Amino acid sequence: MNAPLDRSAIALLLAAFLDYLVGDPWGWPHPVQLMGWVISRYSQWVFQYCSNPRILRLAGMVLGTGLIAGSGLISWLFIQVADRWHPVLSLTIETLLLASCFAGRSLRQAAIDVLKPLTAGELEMARQKLSLYVGRDTEKLSPSEIFRALLETVSENTVDGVTAPLFFAIAGALIPGVGPLPLAIAYKAASTLDSMVGYREPPFTDIGWFSAKLEDALTWLPCRLTVLTLALISGKPRQVWQICQRDAPQDPSPNSGWSESAYAAILGVQLGGTNTYRGKIKTKPLLGDPINPITPETLNRAFTLTRHCFLLWLAAFLVLKGVLSVKC
Repeated sequence: MNAPLDRSAIALLLAAFLDYLVGDPWGWPHPVQLMGWVISRYSQWVFQYCSNPRILRLAGMVLGTGLIAGSGLISWLFIQVADRWHPVLSLTIETLLLASCFAGRSLRQAAIDVLKPLTAGELEMARQKLSLYVGRDTEKLSPSEIFRALLETVSENTVDGVTAPLFFAIAGALIPGVGPLPLAIAYKAASTLDSMVGYREPPFTDIGWFSAKLEDALTWLPCRLTVLTLALISGKPRQVWQICQRDAPQDPSPNSGWSESAYAAILGVQLGGTNTYRGKIKTKPLLGDPINPITPETLNRAFTLTRHCFLLWLAAFLVLKGVLSVKC
């Protein structure tokens, strides 16, 4: 096995272990913070000088392509410069930045942060904690609605925060001269753009349309691969796939409906229904069948599914690397 293969494998393994062990410590600098600052400042500047929908859409295209391509290129250059100083320094930086692209531990910790007060009977505290992680109004949610909100958040963000970044990291690692970091960081930029400006409501309708569409396109393949992997892990792939085909197309999102349907089908629960956002009631399609109630154990099973999917992809990458190195 040659050196580039070794480096990609080591970087991904170390990053995966670091995310599992530490996650994103509160208060530590994170690439998303810088991305968010750029998006915010750019958007404010554009809104200050422009209100024409066509110009705003053009500005949104510049923002989307510039931040995504720029993030990937800067991260690649950063690693190249660090490598000139010392390979260990370069590998360390690459591992830290790559680990920041994975949100496995952070996603689990966010759910635990809400579950602790909820299971202790502190409903108001659980509502307040949940409001930090979801967009819906939480002031009047019942315990069962909080459980549903948590599972919907986990099942949707598993793709955006765990498997899709790993997919692009693996894709980059398989491209000579690229490595796992640039494409993973570029996808993280796309995801950050979507979460900040990819709204259908004003004032982001025009400036965010390109970022929203691009993130949907980038997530499409890793989302379907995640669903297929979860279906295989569940031991009932046909049943899971049938439920996904039945329910996912009803969701307005081309991706989150599939991931939520997969978890709902495997866990035997139903997601979707009525939510309130800033006082406005919105009804999402029902996904899955209400066979079981959603409980803390349901969420633990969901996290186990996510972890197994991540580890299976990582193992497949290592095997593929080994096969390719033998052929070379």
